[in-house]
Amino acid sequence: MTLESLNIAIALPEIFLLAMACLILVVDVYLPADRRNFTYVLTQLSLIIALVLLLGNQTDVRVLAFNDLFVQDPMADALKLFIIIISFGLFVYSREYLQDRNIFKGEFYVLGLFSIVGMMLMVSANNLLMLYLGLELLSLCLYALVAFNRDDGNGSEAAMKYFVLGAIASGMLLYGMSILYGLSGSLQLSEIAQSVTQAAQADNAQNIGMIFALVFIVVALAFKLGAVPFHMWMPDVYHGSPTAVTALIGTAPKLAGFAMIMRLLVEALGGLQADWQQMLIVLAVLSLAVGNIIAIAQTNIKRMLAYSTISHVGFILLGILAGTADGYSSAMFYTISYAMMSLGGFGIIMLMARQGFEADNIDDLKGLNQRSPWFAFIMMILMLSMAGVPPTVGFWAKLSVLTAVVNVDLVWMAIIAVFFSIIGIFYYLRIIKVMYFDDATETQPLECGRDMQITLSANGLAILALGFYPAALMSLCVSVFN
Repeated sequence: MTLESLNIAIALPEIFLLAMACLILVVDVYLPADRRNFTYVLTQLSLIIALVLLLGNQTDVRVLAFNDLFVQDPMADALKLFIIIISFGLFVYSREYLQDRNIFKGEFYVLGLFSIVGMMLMVSANNLLMLYLGLELLSLCLYALVAFNRDDGNGSEAAMKYFVLGAIASGMLLYGMSILYGLSGSLQLSEIAQSVTQAAQADNAQNIGMIFALVFIVVALAFKLGAVPFHMWMPDVYHGSPTAVTALIGTAPKLAGFAMIMRLLVEALGGLQADWQQMLIVLAVLSLAVGNIIAIAQTNIKRMLAYSTISHVGFILLGILAGTADGYSSAMFYTISYAMMSLGGFGIIMLMARQGFEADNIDDLKGLNQRSPWFAFIMMILMLSMAGVPPTVGFWAKLSVLTAVVNVDLVWMAIIAVFFSIIGIFYYLRIIKVMYFDDATETQPLECGRDMQITLSANGLAILALGFYPAALMSLCVSVFN
């Protein structure tokens, strides 16, 4: 391996974050319990520096490194940018929540940093091995974080379910990858793509083998994203985890999951598009139906957001199955928008949970407008955006996906998506009704640090601003695939 083939510069953000995670792990061991804020500050400083390194090294072309294991392209740069920004906001929201529960420990931030490194490796993977290593680094950190609060039996149960089902998904992904490697003789995505195209044109036994591998890979991807019928872990994990961990699982990893789909299905298995398109249609329809219908029956807001996530995954899959540049850009736009909306929603839950109880029931939001009109307004924006109501970014995200689907003559899919979206509006409006029209059970005003006030306000207003001016984000996503 020559020095030129390493091209270390393009992986500087990942290398820096990995080094800082190891440093913070060691430093935190020697810090007294009342100095944990230093770990938090060091973590946030690491993310800021990584963001600067990323912005200073962006490219409009495709650059390979480490003997073609690692790729830098506009999609990778854009997704990493939002992974870091969303993770920064998450750490701001979670600090006081963790302090109030006596679980404000350095391990949360160390595991969080390692999970961010795993996401960034997934985004820049140009090789099956690199993709799997990034996925497992992310997954192992999340398994540990779900059981982070040892005094909570629900967390341990949720972690066990997450671990077992995650291991099954990883096994299926490995099996599919091993078949691809056996048929193509390579782990490189570009070389696999060539083999897949040749096999599809020949229409021989090798093509059947490729489709067999595709089935395992699609099932594994559906497990990781939480698409129906492989969603059974998601409501229990969202409910059983500390809210700070639930927020981590429900935000930035969705961006890494989108990148994994693009790398595997579009780049490596693009020659089998007709086959994986049919599979994604089934997954998308089931996710839209099950997610929106079952969410109506939920009284726990974290479980409701879990089923909401399942329905949003259905929309993301709609954009991808369109199989066009417009479809991919709209799916990316939707994924980024959803991650920002989800982050704000969990931020409000953590804000209210700091009052000495877990504000994870919808009734806990009663009378929020009486206690804090500003944060009730922010939550209303977030819920309306998730429902796809103008003038929020959620409306434009749904519209762009539906347009991409209609443009490939899948009008019936668009009709189904609109139908279930209308059903889904109910449970979002229920939260707004509870906040504004029900009497508050708690009377004291909400209190939080200035950093959380500013970040949460910026989060909600960004959703509204992008609704008025969606071209800012949409043009970025379009440029990635053009």
